[in-house]
Amino acid sequence: IADASVILSSLGLVSKSSPKKPRGRSIFNALFCCFRAQHVGQSSSSTELAAYKEEANTIAKSDLLQCLQYQFYQIPGTCLLPEVTEEDQGRICVVIDLDETLVHSSFKPINNADFIVPVEIEGTTHQVYVLKRPYVDEFLRRMGELFECVLFTASLAKYADPVTDLLDRCGVFRARLFRESCVFHQGCYVKDLSRLGRDLRKTLILDNSPASYIFHPENAVPVQSWFDDMADTELLNLIPIFEELSGADDVYTSLGQLRAP
Repeated sequence: IADASVILSSLGLVSKSSPKKPRGRSIFNALFCCFRAQHVGQSSSSTELAAYKEEANTIAKSDLLQCLQYQFYQIPGTCLLPEVTEEDQGRICVVIDLDETLVHSSFKPINNADFIVPVEIEGTTHQVYVLKRPYVDEFLRRMGELFECVLFTASLAKYADPVTDLLDRCGVFRARLFRESCVFHQGCYVKDLSRLGRDLRKTLILDNSPASYIFHPENAVPVQSWFDDMADTELLNLIPIFEELSGADDVYTSLGQLRAP
């Protein structure tokens, strides 16, 4: 039997998660943290330009392909989402992560697994055991009432799609985006919100991994990584916060007020 970490890695389950955070950290404290993008200045000196050209000539083929992939993602008009439906007109779009945000999955058998999903990898079918985060059903139900909800995961569709089928019985998610919709940037799969085709002032992202929203930290509602703590209340605590955000004309202003000391 193949090693569990290798199989889960092939499904995209272990590459995007941020380090496990202390369980005692409150979601409200996390929300009040201010995320600022780091901008690196560029130099135009001839010496640095020559060094850059020399370095560029040594870039591995895989890195070059990643670079070209990133350029493709920036082409205007290549929106990831379809037009907004009449039902969601005027609503804020909320991008929601899957693994360690809504569920936790393992290749090792779990006695209290909510779902067991068969996934075929290289001709062999493996069982993936999935635990639902506490209050996920209540959370998704309320989110579907307030927002245009989009699932966006760095995992592969062959795993994430059947898990979402079982998780989202009420059809809360209007669309599902998987690893191929991410931008591979500095070793991480980043969810570039600018490619969704939605007004960024009316877009939020809920994700346990800051690396996933490194391009748009000011649109993020952070959440602790979840693995198996059945006493966890993060999603329950988030409901009133999202209820308040649902009426925002500009998420930057509203999130800024939440984060203010």
